[in-house]
Amino acid sequence: MAVLKRKASARWQGDLKNGSGTLTLPQSGVFSAQNYSFHTRFGEEKGTNPEELLAAAHAGCFAMALSLVLQEAGHVAERLDAEAVAHLATGDGPPTISKVVLTLRGKVPGLDAAEFARHADNAKRNCVISRALSVPVELDAALED
Repeated sequence: MAVLKRKASARWQGDLKNGSGTLTLPQSGVFSAQNYSFHTRFGEEKGTNPEELLAAAHAGCFAMALSLVLQEAGHVAERLDAEAVAHLATGDGPPTISKVVLTLRGKVPGLDAAEFARHADNAKRNCVISRALSVPVELDAALED
């Protein structure tokens, strides 16, 4: 089995509320040293945050997965508009992504609403990011001088 590796990196400096960090996607070059902070994550300050990036990945993955499911059923989508909203619950305990809500609007010639919903549910259950949300996470940590 082939294993593709996709990489992103983060650097954080300072404490949680006053510190700041940068996120970099070195393979695609989509962004390099993109700022993020406590205020972009838990407040309204402009900038990105991990939950937004997870939502973007989920929306993109879901749309691609659905295009494959439709193709395998003999249909080609004219348009699939997917949105993912990651709900970040704060309060009791550590902040937690409590759910992701996918919204889909599509135009697929020759497909009725019930079949579209069935294919969409299949894609939701089987897209890479949906499945990744419940996988084990490995950690290799080392303290440097």
